[in-house]
Amino acid sequence: MAHHETLAKQVSIDIYFADPYSPWQRGSNENTNGLLRQYLPKGIDLSVYTQRQLDAIAHKPNTRPRAALDFLMPIEAYQLELDKLEPICCT
Repeated sequence: MAHHETLAKQVSIDIYFADPYSPWQRGSNENTNGLLRQYLPKGIDLSVYTQRQLDAIAHKPNTRPRAALDFLMPIEAYQLELDKLEPICCT
């Protein structure tokens, strides 16, 4: 996020950063970390896993329905938001 100020201006959004050592300000992040810890304990050496194994582990939380998303999977909620956007097209 080195260029967050430029990004914020270009797309007209506000960008916020959590304070250091304040996990309560990063609820979704901390929840996702907890889900991943079921498969990858803290401090484990990831080099013992293949990319295929890591992809399979990442697939599990990414396809889990979330209460915060009205019990949609993240990809489903993302697609609904994409469907609302005006198409960007070249002529």
